[in-house]
Amino acid sequence: MSKFFINRPIVAMVVSIVMVIVGIITISSLPVAQFPNIVPPEIQVLATYVGADAQTLEQSVAAPIEQQMSGVDNANYMYSLNATGNSSTTLIVDFDIKTDPNNDLILTQSRETQAASQLPTDVTNYGITVRKSVTAPLVLLDLYSPHGTYDAKFLANYAYINLNDPLSRLPGIGNVQVLGAGQYAMRLWVKPDQLAKLGITVPDIVSALQSQNTVNPAGKIGGEPAPKGQEFTYSVLAQGRLSSPEEFGNIVVRETPY
Repeated sequence: MSKFFINRPIVAMVVSIVMVIVGIITISSLPVAQFPNIVPPEIQVLATYVGADAQTLEQSVAAPIEQQMSGVDNANYMYSLNATGNSSTTLIVDFDIKTDPNNDLILTQSRETQAASQLPTDVTNYGITVRKSVTAPLVLLDLYSPHGTYDAKFLANYAYINLNDPLSRLPGIGNVQVLGAGQYAMRLWVKPDQLAKLGITVPDIVSALQSQNTVNPAGKIGGEPAPKGQEFTYSVLAQGRLSSPEEFGNIVVRETPY
């Protein structure tokens, strides 16, 4: 057979060309997965308990969620990470590779809802996030200022505003995390000795902040039913949330009547 094609090279070329054409036609219909599932789906549950240490996070946040999460369908294993730095708990549930990540997310969300009644009020008020993600990052992007014009805080805030949301909307992206500096925020420092003299606790300060740093809708003037001759309706804009250090410094924590 080999001598036949050696002695007739034109026939060999024609057979090769026919095989290439047939392969190009049939390759589009071959049942071959281009990107097979090789990594088991992971669902992350993130909870924050402001001011708590790692042991408190483990006992009051991680333990109730893990108890409700035990026995969830198609789950291989789970583990939690308690970070004192940002007072947060991250529970990672690993599912079987054959499962649908969307279905795994729904199952995890339902179990987390069952544990909500056993969690501290501050945790539920802050909010619990359940999302599809993996612990190992896929891509790392680095932002820098070539001439040192902008510092790390500015670059981190730029990433939150201009990169975080667009990247999160890309197909297949479960989570975008900005490492390094955090978002712009205002931190209030207290003096423990002054609090002890005045008989004020930190929860008292938090309660005063929550009650006075609010959005206050004031309604409108001239709305229906309006008196005769009223031609215009005015919306009343009241003072909203506090925005400057001076405004936070004027918060009344406790008032003693005379």
